[in-house]
Amino acid sequence: MDDARLKRLRIRAWRRGFREMDLILGPFADQHAQSLDEAELAAFEALLLADDQDVYGWIIGREPPAPEHDTSLMKKLQAFDPSQGIDRGA
Repeated sequence: MDDARLKRLRIRAWRRGFREMDLILGPFADQHAQSLDEAELAAFEALLLADDQDVYGWIIGREPPAPEHDTSLMKKLQAFDPSQGIDRGA
């Protein structure tokens, strides 16, 4: 695993500019980035390029994820409970 890549991913996850996303993606990255496989890392990087409002809606279930973001990573994010720092089950 490329440490520089993981560090960049974690920084980007914590500095979204939309506080709700910071509080979901930041803790998720802290807890799970190291264990993501290559496909999930690529999906996370792609998700970080998407509009925060869209991603937030997908994660909280307000609307279904765009097809290109409907991945195993999205299911992990939807199951993650940042207030507890735990997964709600995926």
